Amino acid sequence: MFVSAKNCAIDTTMSTCDSDLESHNGGIDLTSKKPRQTASADVASVCKGFLTTYREYCSHTSLHGVQYLGEHQRPMRERIFWLCAFVISIYGCATLIVSAYTKWTETPVIVSFAEKSTPVWNIPFPAITVCSETKRVLKAKGKETTFADLYSQFNNEMRSSRVFKPQNISAREMEEFRTLLHVCNTQIIDQAMPLIAGDDVDYFDVLERMLPQFDRYFFYCRWLSRFSECDKFFRKTLTEEGICFTFNGLRATDIYREDTYQYRHSADALEMENISSHTAWSLETGYDLESDVITYPARVLSAGARSGIFLALQSFKQEVDYACRGPVQGFKVLLHAPDDVPQVSKQFVRIPMGKEVLIAVKPSMITMSSGIAEYHPLRRQCFLSHERSLRFFKVYTESNCQLECLANFTLTKCGCVKFSMPRNMDMPVCGEDKIYCYDRAERELLVREFHRVKALNAAREDPRGVESACNCMPACTSLVYNTEISQANFDLEEMLLAEGDTDFMEEYPGSQMSRLSIYFKQSQFITSKRSELYGITEFLANCGGIFGLFMGFSILSLVEMIYHFTLRFCTNMKHLVKVEE
Repeated sequence: MFVSAKNCAIDTTMSTCDSDLESHNGGIDLTSKKPRQTASADVASVCKGFLTTYREYCSHTSLHGVQYLGEHQRPMRERIFWLCAFVISIYGCATLIVSAYTKWTETPVIVSFAEKSTPVWNIPFPAITVCSETKRVLKAKGKETTFADLYSQFNNEMRSSRVFKPQNISAREMEEFRTLLHVCNTQIIDQAMPLIAGDDVDYFDVLERMLPQFDRYFFYCRWLSRFSECDKFFRKTLTEEGICFTFNGLRATDIYREDTYQYRHSADALEMENISSHTAWSLETGYDLESDVITYPARVLSAGARSGIFLALQSFKQEVDYACRGPVQGFKVLLHAPDDVPQVSKQFVRIPMGKEVLIAVKPSMITMSSGIAEYHPLRRQCFLSHERSLRFFKVYTESNCQLECLANFTLTKCGCVKFSMPRNMDMPVCGEDKIYCYDRAERELLVREFHRVKALNAAREDPRGVESACNCMPACTSLVYNTEISQANFDLEEMLLAEGDTDFMEEYPGSQMSRLSIYFKQSQFITSKRSELYGITEFLANCGGIFGLFMGFSILSLVEMIYHFTLRFCTNMKHLVKVEE
């Protein structure tokens, strides 16, 4: 049908060619010049075929404005006008498509609210780490050398000598003093502190030896409306503040790798952990669909205090050592995900003595759609569990990664690591002369990271996607427990006096009891979700819209162009060859 539309042009061309050939045939010997004339004739035929195809394409294409370029009768100034308009349209298309491509490559992911709410039984109850501010029970004066006495001598020796050798101190008391230097106010330790003579200390063993009696400080617990002894729910956990106690956290054997100190010093499983399905849980996959109500990590089915945990915590006035932990006493409580290693000094809730504290938990969870799993981690700004392997941890979380990075930095800077940091069995543990070094290491690491990322941002036009030295981006699925706290006075002594009960205070003289209740505030919560903001479908749709707006271009327009300059061009060439023959 395209040939019929151009009959006049083709016939005129053919007749001209025929007349030329006839006029030349009269005076030229075709046999002697045949190769050269055949080559020039081929070039002329190709040009004629291309020109014919071009005019056919211009008259039939769906692209806006192109038909005016191929009309031979149209004035030259009009064709130049439409050529300029067409070039400007192409430039506008290219500019907008480059902008769309930049958006597609650099901001492909958006964090938005999920389509529906999530029930609290889909996530574990928060892991709860409780640390008493009493690191060593203060004995009656004269029975034992206190930390205050030894630290006073230590300060005097700091000014006069480089070696601290106190008199009339047993080896046991010296070990305890050296250990307390690591868990008391480390900020007061000077860089020029005197050396302390003695062998290496196993700080975990000494801390365990100094621990206050557990059942006196953790008086009783109630979990899911069932009262029980607290040792059925809590296990010992080594933290930067000494030995604390954790409820509903994964065991060290589930978090740490086999060659670490923490793995080898893992305590036995608690009664509530002996559930066959507990290994199926992970933050990415959640609970197994076939798991029962009773799981580990434990979960609850509803909100409210009756579906939470209740603790009666107790401390004693005469046992508090203010020289070690300062004027604020009581307990520190940290709520964290079960697969996170607790870092109590970073974020905690104070439980003062003689108070009742209620903590209403509001979970904040970020999940990920399957569509962005194929993206590079720097593009989606998060890691899947298999994409970032840690040296000391089996489970990747941002918190665990940062702790490992700090341990590696401290080892490089100080030649050792703090006793609570993750480490292999052959890594040296910092002594008292390195307290100042490791205490400032975290600050130096943060400053170094800040300057490094700042320099990389200055060298790049786009600051997004810069990888830090620690490379600790968030996990693609993360869980944080936000809290709302309320408290009131809890005057146990006055209540007992009013009831005429004197037995309790005689059995526990100096008791200062605090009560703690932790529960979910609501039965359902809204999760956030990482999903594709700008995937390949959106990119193509955007490009199609831009092409259609400026030029009327579509996929069929491309097919049309390919057809005319391949199949149709060949057809025209064959027709020209037949006419010339």
